[in-house]
Amino acid sequence: MPSHFFIVLLTLCMTFSATIAQAVSKLPETIKVDPSALTAEPMCDPKISPAWREAQEIEGVKIAASPGCSPDNPAWIAAAVKGTNNISMDTLMKTGLSPDAIIKTDDLDGDGDPDRIIIKLEIMELNGRSPDFPGIIPTFDIAPGIQPGAWVFAPKTSGMSTENFESVRANPLLRLPSPVIRVEVGDIVQIVLENTHYFPHSIHLHGVDHPFSHGEHGGQDGVPQTSEVELMPGERRVYQFQARQSGTMFYHCHVQTHTHLSMGLAGMIVVEENKPNNWLQTLNIGGGHVRHPSVAVREQFDQEYDLHYHAMDKELTEIIQKHNDPRLIAREMNQRYDITDSTEDYFTLNGLSFPYTLRESLIIVEPDQKVKLRLLNSGGELIAVHTHGHHATITHYDGVEHNPMAQIMRDVFDMAPAQRLDLKLETVNDGKHSYGEGDWLIHDHREKGITTNGMAEGGSMSSIVYKSYLGEHGMPKVSHFGIDLSEYFTKEFYERRYPIWQDLDEWASLGSPAGQMGFDAGTQTSLLNALYGLLIGFFLYLIFAKRESIKQCAMAMVSRLKSPKGSNQ
Repeated sequence: MPSHFFIVLLTLCMTFSATIAQAVSKLPETIKVDPSALTAEPMCDPKISPAWREAQEIEGVKIAASPGCSPDNPAWIAAAVKGTNNISMDTLMKTGLSPDAIIKTDDLDGDGDPDRIIIKLEIMELNGRSPDFPGIIPTFDIAPGIQPGAWVFAPKTSGMSTENFESVRANPLLRLPSPVIRVEVGDIVQIVLENTHYFPHSIHLHGVDHPFSHGEHGGQDGVPQTSEVELMPGERRVYQFQARQSGTMFYHCHVQTHTHLSMGLAGMIVVEENKPNNWLQTLNIGGGHVRHPSVAVREQFDQEYDLHYHAMDKELTEIIQKHNDPRLIAREMNQRYDITDSTEDYFTLNGLSFPYTLRESLIIVEPDQKVKLRLLNSGGELIAVHTHGHHATITHYDGVEHNPMAQIMRDVFDMAPAQRLDLKLETVNDGKHSYGEGDWLIHDHREKGITTNGMAEGGSMSSIVYKSYLGEHGMPKVSHFGIDLSEYFTKEFYERRYPIWQDLDEWASLGSPAGQMGFDAGTQTSLLNALYGLLIGFFLYLIFAKRESIKQCAMAMVSRLKSPKGSNQ
């Protein structure tokens, strides 16, 4: 090949490379996302009445004030304390519970409270694929726009699985986590599991003093390999116990536990000390603030909170969003899903991730209080819960009281899977128990625990917030520090479409670069021009290289045109 070819080609390549280098070296413009274009949500759920926050009395049940953004329906609390069989029809209709959801009868020991307790639970699916339209139903968001598929134990309800005929949003009783159950030492308790799901299930009473067998169906430890056959769809089973020891315990499905537990079939169960006139809040829907604590708790503490930490694998939760044929779901979960290759993507506190944890799971305190915290880790990995601004005392491990002389104070609490801790949080400002009033973060100190599908801030973050730092609507007062939480209440944030530091200065120095892959429109134009130049140069080279042939062809054409025959033609 002629040497001038290489010279021309080298010149063209150098020109093209120089053009690319110039294009790449030119910084793209900063694009600032307009906050008004985001799908912003109100920080507090507008469907929840502010009147629910107030202290009140319903059916003779005294319900403590709960000043947080989204408190529990007070009618739920009255029904959970008295039993659905002992309240008026008006109160029952406000709950959505079935009339036989919580049955309380027979004061067997004569101490002024019922001792026969029947709790009916169903198994419900959240965010599963609809057979009727493209989408999922009923929907339950753990954070803005985040809807993992889930299964839950739910109290028996009397209505639809959705709010109403016009909504796909889940009935408020159907939610993560499975409800906290509270009973008393000596109570004869029957948990009636009605399998309303399409898979077999069971209940294992983890840590609860219960007999291995029960007359109605033999074994009742919940384990298909040792104590009982699986409970099939449409069947019911009674799990009966009379606990002799108090403590914070755990209940969960023990069928295909590696998937069923992670999907949400797990909850806290608390056995309280036996005290006179001890009417308990038998169900705490969604956990969090216990607005009618037991007699024993009220004797020692000013408040009580249930804190259920959980984690879910996105890949697992998506299975029920791809199929609604139980055979396909069973194949994917039981034969193809490999938990040893799994990763936890969603980290929740009481069924929600930040910022929704601020709605329901704030620990709201005042100075010089003693607060009881009950913690459960139902995730698959160890967590490390850190309390900013406070050291709390570990009083119980797995429902067993720690030697009072050996109880220790910490500000990081390691919890293995299935482990429970009882903590005593004291808000006396002495530099040890508390550093003073404020809005103090409480979070998992594994850094992935404060993410939602890898996006921070998210996960199981919440706060220990003093009332002096609480706004009138139940959210922490952070605006006077120049903090704006509204960006977290947008689905675009968790879709990774919002540059989180764009508003730290006026000129958005850390905003989003325009274009794709760091190239703006000017860069793309320069690259196209360079490509056109390369093509034109290559065309000119062909002309140069074939100039003799082109010259001969042109001369021949001219000769033919000048000849008489050519003229006639």
